[in-house]
Amino acid sequence: MADNSALTSTTGSTSLADSSIFDSKVAETSKDNLFIGSTSCVEEEMPQIETRVILVQEAGKQEELIKALKTIKIMEVPVIKIKESCPGKSDEKLIKSIVNMEIKVPFVKMESVEEFKSLDSPEFENVFIVMDFQDSVFNELYKADCRVIGPPVVLNCAENGEPLPFSCRPLYCTSMMNLVLCFTGFRKKEELVRLVTLVHHMGGVIRKDFNSKVTHLVANCTQGEKFRVAVSLGTPIMKPEWIYKAWERRNEQDFCASVDDFRNEFKVPPFQDCILSFLGFSDEEKTNMEEMTKMQGGNYLPVGDERCTHLIVEENIVKELPFEPSKKLYVVKQEWFWGSIQMDARAGETMYLYEKANTPELKKSVSLLSLNTPNSNRKRRRLKETLAQLSREADLSPFPPQTPKSCTKSSKNSTPIPSKQSARWQVAKELYQTESNYVNILATIIQLFQVPLEEEGQRGGPILAQEEIKTIFGSIPDIFDVHTKIKDDLEDLIVNWDESKSIGDIFLKYSKDLVKIYPPFVNFFEMSKETIIKCEKQKPRFHAFLKINQAKPECGRQSLVELLIRPVQRLPSVALLLNDLKKHTSEENPDKSTLEKAIGSLKEVMTHINEDKRKTEAQKQIFDVVYEVDGCPANLLSSHRSLVQRVETISLGEHPCDRGEQVTLFLFNDCLEIARKRHKVIGTFRSPHGQTRPPASLKHIHLMPLSQIKKVLDIRETEDCHNAFALLVRPPTEQANVLLSFQMTSEELPKENWLKMLCRHVANTICKADAENLIYTADPESFEVNTKDMDSTLSRASRAIKKTSKKVTRAFSFSKTPKRALRRALMASQSSAEGRSPSSNEKHVMSRLASTSSLAGIPSPSLVSLPAFFERRSHTLSRSTTHLI
Repeated sequence: MADNSALTSTTGSTSLADSSIFDSKVAETSKDNLFIGSTSCVEEEMPQIETRVILVQEAGKQEELIKALKTIKIMEVPVIKIKESCPGKSDEKLIKSIVNMEIKVPFVKMESVEEFKSLDSPEFENVFIVMDFQDSVFNELYKADCRVIGPPVVLNCAENGEPLPFSCRPLYCTSMMNLVLCFTGFRKKEELVRLVTLVHHMGGVIRKDFNSKVTHLVANCTQGEKFRVAVSLGTPIMKPEWIYKAWERRNEQDFCASVDDFRNEFKVPPFQDCILSFLGFSDEEKTNMEEMTKMQGGNYLPVGDERCTHLIVEENIVKELPFEPSKKLYVVKQEWFWGSIQMDARAGETMYLYEKANTPELKKSVSLLSLNTPNSNRKRRRLKETLAQLSREADLSPFPPQTPKSCTKSSKNSTPIPSKQSARWQVAKELYQTESNYVNILATIIQLFQVPLEEEGQRGGPILAQEEIKTIFGSIPDIFDVHTKIKDDLEDLIVNWDESKSIGDIFLKYSKDLVKIYPPFVNFFEMSKETIIKCEKQKPRFHAFLKINQAKPECGRQSLVELLIRPVQRLPSVALLLNDLKKHTSEENPDKSTLEKAIGSLKEVMTHINEDKRKTEAQKQIFDVVYEVDGCPANLLSSHRSLVQRVETISLGEHPCDRGEQVTLFLFNDCLEIARKRHKVIGTFRSPHGQTRPPASLKHIHLMPLSQIKKVLDIRETEDCHNAFALLVRPPTEQANVLLSFQMTSEELPKENWLKMLCRHVANTICKADAENLIYTADPESFEVNTKDMDSTLSRASRAIKKTSKKVTRAFSFSKTPKRALRRALMASQSSAEGRSPSSNEKHVMSRLASTSSLAGIPSPSLVSLPAFFERRSHTLSRSTTHLI
């Protein structure tokens, strides 16, 4: 802000302005409306006065407030200049301005209203800080036209380094600063006064008449001129609750009442105060529209009920109304219903009024095609000509019937027909016609759906997020551009037809472009389709948008999903036509070999699409794993990684989790994700767009690179051990081996196949050719592995009790032993044990460790040190060491 210390005029004078002057003689103060005197004027210095801040009662006890005031050195001060409007006339006008002045007295505390008289002086520009704008002290200051602000204003100025602002009215906070509001439909003066006062306290501005500067209309009804103008301009229309709720949040420092998330909660719904009835719709469609009516703030009743305000008519079916509507009932087309939802406001009914169909043209066309036409030569001739015309139009005119001008290039008026229509020409003509139809469909998708969704400044805000639009339409514009060029080249060839002209060259010319543009769209078509279905269910405005546009003749009664599937179908269709064309091309025609190359290039494109699709599906499988496993590491997602196999198992040892736990192994080409079944699933995950995703059923344990697997143990089948295997693992940061033992529960995958598959990928990871050497056959007794009690009821109950006791122990523990301290204690116990001779039990453990180490080809360590990612409980360490081997 400019610091204007003087206001100049040849005959004027300068004075300080108080709130009463500004309220009575001058409009709301604007920082942009500064008076600048003529260069010929003599400057007058403004009288220097003291500026001070006064903390009233409780405000003087707030440490945060006092600390903030110490950082504020400047306040805005209003100034008025009285100037004669014209020389020789006594008329005067007030010229307003705001200047920055230094606060010379930091702050003063005031405990009672009686002290106000001693503080109120024209020598001071006072700013009173009041904690509560409802108490008697505030009312006294307000009646005396004092300048009053609330604590949030001070805290905000201190945080942003701004001067204390000037306001001609009490200003508690700035949550409605720069908002211009207009009111309509309020009958009670007391309610309107209360709302206006709150808006002023939050820094908002009120306008009596609606104009383009109004940012929000606060409506108590959906009638009136202001409401209609607001709808036409796309101005947000708010409920009174918006102001009340904003006032409740007045003490939140960074709160703004105009943010979308908060504002959208209080927008007036399109069908507020409306009672709708529906005529001519199917039961399913009617039920859907009734549900939408409720969602959009309205109600519905059966057709004919006198309380209805609107009758929605399916104009394509209903030809006669079943009753004479009253004057107060709006009879409108279904487009009014969907249009209101799309623009998120009640549309004007006059544009959508239903009128009885008057179709003399239709009757005429029916009579021309009628089979009961009288036996008259003239009428027969007319029928023949009409049918011929329709046949020509059907043969040459592309679908859809109307094509957006901005997307298509005008075609030649007519296609010359050779004197003798060869079979090759017929196929070429069909190729051109289908290509023209295809280009027009792409144009319809872009102009009717994509462009309106991407437009800025949509009424009611964006219908879809940019990410959703990109997912739905993908590379459609690129496909449209390439096929427009192909169509133009085919059109030139057909217009100037010659049997020797090459059609294959056209497709060879654009083969690289086709390889580039098609795979991204075709491979993600299912995702595009799912996005449309999801958004249509979750976003009423998008559902309404589709209803309106899909009913237009350009769409030919097809949905957006049905139109978007055309690129998926196009290339195979072109390949078939080129094959047909090749059959009708003579051997001596140079285009024969060119067509073969063109067909080969299209097959290459389709092969490329299939390969990319396979990779895309593999990536999708990884995402599915991430969503299913709670806490799954983000680095699992990698472009070179693919899911190989999923295996359901049960843990047979204490690691990677408790014995008897259900464990899922996800084998990827370079790593192994280990996850256990979650004991209890709480709540659901909600995406930012409101999509509900099923809760994760698994809990992440460890993501292990395959290079850490040193041996794969195939446990022999015995009476007490069935379908078991184990993995000998050594992390790079550890000197010890860890044994993970499992029992397979997947019936469809034999254990032998699973182990071979696992070894092959381990060998590929560590660049070894001898994958079979990684498998080691072992007896279950040597590794203390058995599956005897896995399925017994008693065993399951025992495991449940064990888990419960551990949970209770953890729940009542007042402190947790840090892992680092636990490791130190373990190392100390190991070092102390080295000074004495090992017991018989310890000798047994060491002997088993030695045999395990020999499998991995490493020296036998004196004691197994448990890796950090498998460390769970201190009281199980001693027995875990035994079970690991």
